[in-house]
Amino acid sequence: MRPPEEVRRELVRQWLGKAEGDFAVAEHLLAEGSGFLAAAGFHWQQAGEKFLKALLVRHQVDFPKTHDLEELLDLVATVNPDTARALREASRLTPYGVEIRYPGDLPEIGLVEAREASRQATRVRETVLRLLESYLGGSGA
Repeated sequence: MRPPEEVRRELVRQWLGKAEGDFAVAEHLLAEGSGFLAAAGFHWQQAGEKFLKALLVRHQVDFPKTHDLEELLDLVATVNPDTARALREASRLTPYGVEIRYPGDLPEIGLVEAREASRQATRVRETVLRLLESYLGGSGA
């Protein structure tokens, strides 16, 4: 049987792997100029959500099944208020997780909004990876 800490590290790595996949898909869609910016927005939201959940798993903070980044940041604030405060603007990604997926709920994402979503997701990614680097043995993921 593996020690609990080893199991937790592996779960953090799994969350990061899923987050990296979403992040890469979103960045590819933007770079490709494919016109699927709503799909890119969805994947940036998903990446931000999963990066935050990886951080919460590392700190053993339970979280609900939610796509609400503000709710996740409130939980992050219980273990790292400075990080939660620094990433608060990323909660603007939340509508891309569900609402943008259905007709009529939000206007389509334009290039300006897509670049901002990319910037927010990148900020969450870089912050979380930096915070988890030493915990994961310097590999970052």
